[in-house]
Formats: sequence, structure tokens, C-alpha cells
Amino acid sequence: MIKSVLRIAALCIAASAVIASGGVSANDYREMGKSFEIADSRMFVTPPRDWNQLSIKPGKFAETWTLDGEHLNDVTFFGGVEPGKPLVRELSKKHEPLPKFSEATLLIEVPELLQLTYQAYKKISEFKVTTVNPGNFLGREGVHFSYEYLDYDNLPRKGEARASIVDNRLYMITFDAPRLHYFERTLSDFRALADATTLR
Repeated sequence: MIKSVLRIAALCIAASAVIASGGVSANDYREMGKSFEIADSRMFVTPPRDWNQLSIKPGKFAETWTLDGEHLNDVTFFGGVEPGKPLVRELSKKHEPLPKFSEATLLIEVPELLQLTYQAYKKISEFKVTTVNPGNFLGREGVHFSYEYLDYDNLPRKGEARASIVDNRLYMITFDAPRLHYFERTLSDFRALADATTLR
């Protein structure tokens, strides 16, 4: 517990340093009430509060938003992942291939797809899907699920996600934060953002 508190404190200091140095200005400000297109896709979101979009995208179909820094609260949108493509950019297609979304992927299999992607991409060994339930996303039939894992620094994290498959493309939004303090503090902000996401 003490180690987790110290790690979170270090992350807070690092995030503050980035903000103080002007690092946030390198990202895109996402103003409350305005509509934003996600990853050049049919997915749009009108945030109910201000967010920051990170300048570095994790993949062709993805982009990440945060309130306090990606290590403290990370919301990643996946805008229409095509069949045969991974959720995020592969570092090495030959030596470190990632699992792919396919036309045969079912909604119930999306949590496992995310789990396998995290384990391969983030080098995470301990990852557990804790709940999987049917639910709407983007006004379509979807799946809501939650999960928890230990990151590369052995910091316990929790996550929640919503996903839907529309016209053979995967649309998803995920939320990750340290289990201690930050997850519960910003969970309602994530859910409000997910509710404000639509498909056009």
C-alpha cells in the first residue's frame, strides 16, 4: 500500500512538472460543449467538461485523452478498427505481432482482445477481466466490461470499457487509472464522456 501511494505521488509530481513546463500545450485542448471527430472516423464526442488529447496517438484508429496526465487517467478511443488490424500500432509486425480484430470477432470476445493486446503491447502479465455485461454504446448494441491489472511498475490499475461493432468495424472507449484514488475520482467523468460519444 505504501509503495503504491509513493508511486502515485511520483506520478502526480511528474504530471505537474509537465504542465508547469508547458507540456500540456503540446497536446490538443478539447473544450467542453464542442464536437470532436475521433481518429478520422465516424465517431464523434461532445465532452461535458474540458479534456486534453495527447499529441502522440497509440495507433491509426486510436487517440488518447486525459485530465491529469496519461499515467493518472487515460481514456483511449478506438474509432472504427478495421478487420485484420490491431487495436494499436505494432512495434514489430514480425517479432512482436499483436492480436487482430476480425470480421469473426464477437462482442463477447472484445474484452479478451483488449486483454491480449495489453499483455503483448504493454508487457503486462497480470490482467483480469472482472465484469462483462451487455449494454449500449454509440446508440448500438454493445458490451460494457471492467478489468484490473498490474502495470510495468507493479502499480495496481483498474479499467472500464464500452465497445460496439458497427459495419464490421470495432468502436471502443477505455478508461485506465491507478486503483488507489484516481480510478474512483474520475470514473464518473469517463462515463459522462462515453455517454456523449456518438456515431455519424
